[in-house]
Amino acid sequence: MNAPVAKKWQGTVADRQDMSALGRVQELRRNFRFISILGFGCTLICTWEVIITTLGIVLTDGGTAGLVWGYIAVVIGFFMVYMSVAEMASMAPTSGGQYHWVSEFAPRSCQKYLSFLTGWLCFTGWQGAIVSIAFLAGTIIQGLLVLNEATYSFQRWHGTMLVIAISTFSILFNTFLAKKLPLVEGLVLVLHVLGLFAIIIPLWVLAPRNNAKAVFTEFANNGGWSSTGVSVMIGLLSPIISMVGFDCAVHMSEEVKDAGRTLPRAMMWSVGLNSILGFIMVLTLCFTMGDQASILASTTGYPFIQIFFNVTGSYSGTNVMTAILIITLTSSCISEIATASRQLWSFARDNGVPFSSAVARVTPGWNIPLNAVIVSLLVTICLSLINIGSTAALNAILSLTTASLLTSYMIIISCVLLKRIRGQPLPPRRWSLGRYGGLVNVLALCFLAPIYVFSFFPAATPVTLVTMNWSIVMYAGMIVFSTIYYIIFGRHTYTPPVTLVRRDI
Repeated sequence: MNAPVAKKWQGTVADRQDMSALGRVQELRRNFRFISILGFGCTLICTWEVIITTLGIVLTDGGTAGLVWGYIAVVIGFFMVYMSVAEMASMAPTSGGQYHWVSEFAPRSCQKYLSFLTGWLCFTGWQGAIVSIAFLAGTIIQGLLVLNEATYSFQRWHGTMLVIAISTFSILFNTFLAKKLPLVEGLVLVLHVLGLFAIIIPLWVLAPRNNAKAVFTEFANNGGWSSTGVSVMIGLLSPIISMVGFDCAVHMSEEVKDAGRTLPRAMMWSVGLNSILGFIMVLTLCFTMGDQASILASTTGYPFIQIFFNVTGSYSGTNVMTAILIITLTSSCISEIATASRQLWSFARDNGVPFSSAVARVTPGWNIPLNAVIVSLLVTICLSLINIGSTAALNAILSLTTASLLTSYMIIISCVLLKRIRGQPLPPRRWSLGRYGGLVNVLALCFLAPIYVFSFFPAATPVTLVTMNWSIVMYAGMIVFSTIYYIIFGRHTYTPPVTLVRRDI
């Protein structure tokens, strides 16, 4: 009897071998290539855009010197992290990503629980990421309304409605135009690069220059912390947010052609490209922002809008420059939903969440996990409601997203490092760190540990119900809930990916 003929959308021979080795069946359409998945990573993380929109965080804690040197340190640290992740992506290119790798590499005694917990960490991180980006885009629109319409009254529920509108648009795109996503990612990559220059050129041409000594040597402690060092560490949240999440491409791996080779290359290229663009924006902002006190006092809610207006002196110019950010952030939201839904779909495929059979269903003919996409919308709506009752909602959700993903990185890198220390063989891969793998893993963990701790700190003291960083409560709640769910249901129903793996292929 002849073997079934592979279909074009199922990928290359190497892809089919990888799926067979991982014990998986190809259900999604492999329509991403190197450029489109490179664009996916660059535009989803949108480093320079996030640096601009979270500028208020680092001006409060750290100042311009904290932003410049902190950004450089964060980029170097994350390069170690993503080199470690890229190698694992080449070993096991699966949409499950971190929870799958933990299942393979963790000590046998804790494989199942650690894998389950990591799946929930990634679920929390990526669902929170959708809300974070949609929140930025929505409230920036509100900031423009404040600037242009003197009679507009800023209401938090307006921002929530805008978040829901942007998320709904992104969901519809992921549902009806999913086949066009690779093409769109390539086009948005162009906007991502050209948009940077459309913003920095007016700033360099029109804005007065800040003193170079002040930019590189003056740190700020406007949060009232006991020392400037602590303030700078807390202000690192801004550059960290701008660089966290490049594992996004991993969760699209079952839609990438020749994923074992393409994914790690695209991931590292996207990290490099975004790092350079982000540094250009960091220097531009530090040299052209003007008086920091007046910028932080801006009624628009975003210091960068005030910077644009101060420099151009034009409502139209400010609107156009800000519109570039709204467009790129909205496109990032589209990609966020694609990533979050694929991670959720993969986790449900292994019975890691309630109603797994329904969430893991792939709509026939569409080749997308439609139910997982819809769940992502529902989670986004629920999280966006936090904004109505709290002025600290954005910082809390940003911190929750960051802490959850950082924890998943620490777990997977620790697991693979432990295998290296024990001299246990690692799976074959086409992108390898070679003999430097252990060193890179250690440096990555040394970087992740301190920034993980500071990601839970509030922006200022004294700590009150208003200034409290509530992400630690949500984070702890997720850990407790997932552990209880594991004890009651998960340990009986969850299927660790390691039980499916066939490394003899």
